[in-house]
Amino acid sequence: MSTVSPPPTLAIVGATGAVGTVVRDVLPMRRHAWGDVRLAAGAEDVGSVCRVAGEDLTVQALTPEFFNGVDVAVVDIPPEISAEWAGVAVERGAVVIDNSPTFRRDPQVPLVVPEINPEAVNERPRGIIANPGATVMTMIDVLAVLHSHWELTELVVTSFQAASGLGRAGMSRLHDEMAVVGGRRELGMAPGDVRRIIEHELGPSMFGGPLALNVLPFAGSHVGDGWSSEESKIRQETRKILGMPDLRVSATCVRVPVVSTHSVSVHATFAKPIQVDKARQALVEAPAVVVMDDPEHGDFPTPVDIVGADPRFVGRMRQAIDFPRTLDLFVCGDNLRKGAALNMLQTAELVAATLSPVQPV
Repeated sequence: MSTVSPPPTLAIVGATGAVGTVVRDVLPMRRHAWGDVRLAAGAEDVGSVCRVAGEDLTVQALTPEFFNGVDVAVVDIPPEISAEWAGVAVERGAVVIDNSPTFRRDPQVPLVVPEINPEAVNERPRGIIANPGATVMTMIDVLAVLHSHWELTELVVTSFQAASGLGRAGMSRLHDEMAVVGGRRELGMAPGDVRRIIEHELGPSMFGGPLALNVLPFAGSHVGDGWSSEESKIRQETRKILGMPDLRVSATCVRVPVVSTHSVSVHATFAKPIQVDKARQALVEAPAVVVMDDPEHGDFPTPVDIVGADPRFVGRMRQAIDFPRTLDLFVCGDNLRKGAALNMLQTAELVAATLSPVQPV
């Protein structure tokens, strides 16, 4: 004889941050998968009340006891904190889905995109699953579809990463910078004039330079030989998700004055000759991709048009004139939704399905 177990308990750690807020926004559409939902955040938000799927939930302190009875925890907190608390959560019986870069390179931690490698959730010896970086998430669905037909061999990309990649603080800083330069039509016409006024009003920027009226050809931290951590992550994570450890990848990451939604310019080379029409049709049929590709009529994806949407949007598809096995294209994706929050919740649901649905009596 057996009885059905109660629905699993979900914890959202970092529930008031930029990604955590979107997790709470997305959850109502996926609430059916869960029983209790718990929220945890930094000390400044403990005790505050958040409305989640029609229920008022109080933000709790992050303590070991918080994880008692939690089945799955989606975690978006700084890497140095995540490294500690992921282990605590696992010790208390939770499966952790972590959005920091802390575990992505660990061979014992799967890096999961449910549309591409859902089976990977079953092999989690450390009790931890890593969520890919948002820039990789922007393009990986498109690449996986094309790879399945034409066998990807080389990848050269340039990312255009929004301020929200640095969370609430990044978005606030961009808005503050825009307020400083707003209406000053003389700015941007003399060397250093934008930097001087922004740093005079606001101090040095977390972006490494002014972002308003500017682009910055560096995102992340320096990891040696001129490469940034964001560029290194693109190479490593794309290889791991696609199961292609020898894939040749080169990336340049650029921070742009966009509030939220990353874009990536992709130059992808395949083992087989590729035709634009056939590639377009394959992407039209893909479940997580929307094709916007009519440049003659100004139809192509831009961040301000697709922010808040779940799919990846692809356009500017064209045959590389001098490279018959290469396709050039442009992809946009909301880095806070499918780039983080939605992918974590989808992965959490896959994990929940692996938990025993019945208990013997």
